[in-house]
Amino acid sequence: MEGCQIRVTAKRPLSEDAGAAEERLNQKKHSALCATLGGEDASVRLLEELVFGAEERLSERLAQVRGLQQLENTPDCMSYYGSERPAVRSAVWEDEDDELDEEVDMTHRFRRDFKKSEAENKMTKPRLQQRLKEQFQKAMGGTPSWAEVTAKRKPETEDEDDSEELLRRTGNFIGSSDSLPKGIIKIKKCLNANSECPGGDQLSSVQFHPSAQIVMTAGLDHSVSLFQVDGKSNPKIQTIHLENYPVNKASFSADGEHIVATGMRNKLFYIYDMMEGKVIPVSSVRGLNEQRVSDFQVSPDGKYLLLSGSSGYLHLMTTKTREVIRSMKMNGSVCAAAFTSDSSKIFANSQEGEVFIWDVQSSKCLKKFADDGCIRGTSLALSRDGLYLACGSQSGVVNIYSQKDCLHTLEPRPLKAVMNLVTAATSLCFNSTSEILAIGSRADDEANRLVHLPSFTVFSNFPQFQRKTIFRTRCLDISPQSGFYTVANNKGHALLFRLLHYTDF
Repeated sequence: MEGCQIRVTAKRPLSEDAGAAEERLNQKKHSALCATLGGEDASVRLLEELVFGAEERLSERLAQVRGLQQLENTPDCMSYYGSERPAVRSAVWEDEDDELDEEVDMTHRFRRDFKKSEAENKMTKPRLQQRLKEQFQKAMGGTPSWAEVTAKRKPETEDEDDSEELLRRTGNFIGSSDSLPKGIIKIKKCLNANSECPGGDQLSSVQFHPSAQIVMTAGLDHSVSLFQVDGKSNPKIQTIHLENYPVNKASFSADGEHIVATGMRNKLFYIYDMMEGKVIPVSSVRGLNEQRVSDFQVSPDGKYLLLSGSSGYLHLMTTKTREVIRSMKMNGSVCAAAFTSDSSKIFANSQEGEVFIWDVQSSKCLKKFADDGCIRGTSLALSRDGLYLACGSQSGVVNIYSQKDCLHTLEPRPLKAVMNLVTAATSLCFNSTSEILAIGSRADDEANRLVHLPSFTVFSNFPQFQRKTIFRTRCLDISPQSGFYTVANNKGHALLFRLLHYTDF
């Protein structure tokens, strides 16, 4: 059997077949694991895009959307969907009256104050809106900065920086307007200024010190008292007794170092030196031919005392030499007088209802005019900033004028006639910012009002009428920085109120 070849095939061992099968099984498991890991990586990438955003791809998509929108808005092109844009749908109902300007009834009680004449019984809405805007600007003293239409806006980067800076800090970001709002005044009743030593009789004067936190009271009990003002205890500093001398008026000197007090019976008056603690009686004044001197005014520069005499005379006395250097004569009897803030002029009104303006240096009468509607004058006050003049009358009407109009207009008309008092307006006082005019009457209980300027409206929440607190106003004053308001009454009390809008004394 030489020509035959015999092929012998060796059988593989069983251990090798099992190893190959196990290897193939491992390969399948590895492939499945890789597919799972790839899916996890895709889901992780999707989650990252949702949470952190894919800025580049998002901007590309937005650019594509804007391009499509611009293509749709092109009038000569078809829409994205290949059809023409649908026509604008017309309204189901059209009212012809919508195109007409509706007129508002101005006779309604809520809108009467916005009328400038009796002929304005009807007003269109745009015109009423303009009128309300004018009233708001008048009340605010001009257009507030936040209402300026032409105000330049900051760049967006600056706004973002400001916002980030704001969010980094904590605190009270609510601010208040510098100007006093009208309508309701924030006011608080404090302990009476003279609670430690009330007057034994009715008070005739009350005044705040021009620089120190002190208030002075004087009255018919022959005494002048000084109190420290803190709104809580108001401790007494000193009381000066003037024997057999009921005080008609007392006032601080311009520098606050002296107190001048006049009586009711003769021309004797006293000067109290606060620095040395001395009471100086002044029995006679050179050049003064009067039997009695009860009222006077101190010039803001401290150089003069204006003494009110009889028969319409006003006497200008120097505080340095205590002698009368000039005298002025008006028609009728002197009712009240006041210096301008620069001490160059004197405004005075007579009981006959006329107002006179005098030049201090030459003693010449610069102007004379009749107080509008006044039959008998009772009081007068000037604002410190030179804006306003207030004249009180026997009927309770207080006319408020512009000082500028009084000097340059032949017959000045009042800016406003305040008619909230029904008895004689005997006390008037402006605050330092000319935002408040305090008025009072000694003829009736609770006859005391605070007038807001420049809106010329009365604050509705003062006084409180639930119970009597003020009684009859004998004198009133507002502190140098308008923080406090005081009223001296016929019960011997100096009521004290805190004006919360103002932060200083």
